[in-house]
Amino acid sequence: MNPGRRTGAVAALVGALALSALTAPQAQAASTGITVSNVVVNKGLPIVVGTSDEKEPPVTFDLTLPSGYTVEGPLSWAADPFLYHGTTAAAGADGGGLYMGSYTCFEAADAHKAHCEGELYIDPRYDLDSNGDATTWKIGLALKLFKSNDQLKAEEYRTAPGTVSVRRWAKATVNASPEPVAKGKTITVTGSLTRADWVKHKYVGYAGVSAKLQFRPKGGSTYSTVKTVTSGSTGALKTTVTASTDGYWRWSFGGTSTTGTATSALDFVDVS
Repeated sequence: MNPGRRTGAVAALVGALALSALTAPQAQAASTGITVSNVVVNKGLPIVVGTSDEKEPPVTFDLTLPSGYTVEGPLSWAADPFLYHGTTAAAGADGGGLYMGSYTCFEAADAHKAHCEGELYIDPRYDLDSNGDATTWKIGLALKLFKSNDQLKAEEYRTAPGTVSVRRWAKATVNASPEPVAKGKTITVTGSLTRADWVKHKYVGYAGVSAKLQFRPKGGSTYSTVKTVTSGSTGALKTTVTASTDGYWRWSFGGTSTTGTATSALDFVDVS
């Protein structure tokens, strides 16, 4: 890769992709000769999305253009990764997918090859309208070639190797009482576990999952798991422990296939 040569014009195409991917006539589908490889979304990690904050997970990929097309002529071609969970890449590009916000391509070994870097754009208020979207998504590729008069010459939709997990953001809270407490007495630790609801656009209780109650003594640097508790019907967490020494309490949730991890803030209890 030659970092000294790059094209920003590719990014200008991406705004049009969101429309062209949805409206492109399927009858024009034909092999473009574009090869895309090594597609990596969000560094291979799950994408965890809340109720309102926009997300821009990074995407990298390599491409090779056919004869007659060069990296420095980005307005004559498009190679756009996107995420879908439909039956085919073409169907996924027709709506309900997660698309690139922008990307830039760097010329690599020759004028026909490039390494590209960019970001997906995800706004949960518009792009995720079902909690069923918390699932495993496939990686699609929308490939296009254009004629010198800007008319579409060829387009195709492919599925790239690999998948991406999209998950709901989770939150945890904690409260330990009484404070202070005499040594040997009972401490009641409560809290709640909630996760993003993409239909209601708010956080709702996450019931029936395990959370760990963890403790770090004052002056210490590591946490130990004291108990594991299953959240109630509203996501409530509650247990009791015996007071032994000053320290910090928290709830830790390890996540599931549909929901991200969560760790509460700390609650310090003075033991006298």
